[in-house]
Amino acid sequence: MIDRDLAPKLRALAAKFPAVTLTGPRQSGKSTLCRMVFPRHAYANLESPDVRAFAASDPRGFLAQFDRGVIIDEIQRVPELTSYVQGLIDEDPRHGRWVLTGSQSFTMMESVSQSLAGRTAVLHLMPLARSEARRFGRHPQSLDEAMFAGGYPRIPDQQLDPSEWLSAYVRTYVERDVRQISNIGDLAAFQRFVQLCASRTAQLLNLSSLALDAGISQPTAKAWISILEATFIAFRLQPYFANIGKRLVKTAKLHFHDTGLVCWLLGIREPSQLRLHPLRGPIFETWVVSEILKHRLNRGEHAGLYYYRDRQGLEADLVIEEGKKLVVVEAKAGQTATPDVVNAGRQVADVLAAAGPTRRIVAFGGDAGQKRTDVTVLSWDSLDQEHW
Repeated sequence: MIDRDLAPKLRALAAKFPAVTLTGPRQSGKSTLCRMVFPRHAYANLESPDVRAFAASDPRGFLAQFDRGVIIDEIQRVPELTSYVQGLIDEDPRHGRWVLTGSQSFTMMESVSQSLAGRTAVLHLMPLARSEARRFGRHPQSLDEAMFAGGYPRIPDQQLDPSEWLSAYVRTYVERDVRQISNIGDLAAFQRFVQLCASRTAQLLNLSSLALDAGISQPTAKAWISILEATFIAFRLQPYFANIGKRLVKTAKLHFHDTGLVCWLLGIREPSQLRLHPLRGPIFETWVVSEILKHRLNRGEHAGLYYYRDRQGLEADLVIEEGKKLVVVEAKAGQTATPDVVNAGRQVADVLAAAGPTRRIVAFGGDAGQKRTDVTVLSWDSLDQEHW
């Protein structure tokens, strides 16, 4: 397995806190990363029925095995364990002793925030960033291949067909993970809902329209969006607000963490289908936003990403708070740095300049970037060259 960009941050925080909590989607590589970074720690996976039964029935006895440190995988399966970990930390606050992972943020973060506040650092591991995917001997070479394959590590690690692996992933996710969070009676309706969400990636989240198309109530649509967020399938990108005298749109944008999953949900089964696909632009925008989000999360940054849109239609795909400076990012899927590509985001940058210094970046689908006086045009394969 390759080195992950989050490893240095994980190691550094374990040297400062008694516990480190690592969350992220299932199959993003959390267990593998933790076992690489902490090779001397014991390992306990609460997905195993016998291990889970021991932890639930005798939590003190279960935790007493791990005086020298332990990685407890899928801690949300026995959330009450965190209360016992708290007591052990208070008795012995050695740094890095407890490493907790989980793939369901609802249950996990509720128990962690209640029991381990101030005792644990929290990090998020997403699917592979492009900088990580390149470390595999064979990895996607073109933009369409990269968007189609997505970033789940097992696909490049075992040279699997993305469509076949993602088909099994979605089936397992719907049939097992969703049921662990919510008592959804009609799983087929939920999967149709997820597919409709994929068709709306990089668009404003209109719950009324989404509910109508899915044949469910608006409160149900809202609850199901929360499930997608809790399991790290999708996220809401909030609008940027500043005192700039504009009437701004206040609705969040919907994005997925992995474009490979988006492609599978949309029925895309070959990278070549993306070339002329009507949603190629939104899929690329989601790819850019998720790439930048991954780079920030790998540095321990959990906030600072927004989009911009006013009621006159002026918009930018991403606004990043970088100290006192704002970075305006536009995603353009075309392969040529045309004047329209180079000028993208200029008006928004000019508007936001009233709130402070701005910098403008355009990420596009071509292979050769440009650095101009007032804009950096980045190739899709060079996003990791920026310090996001």
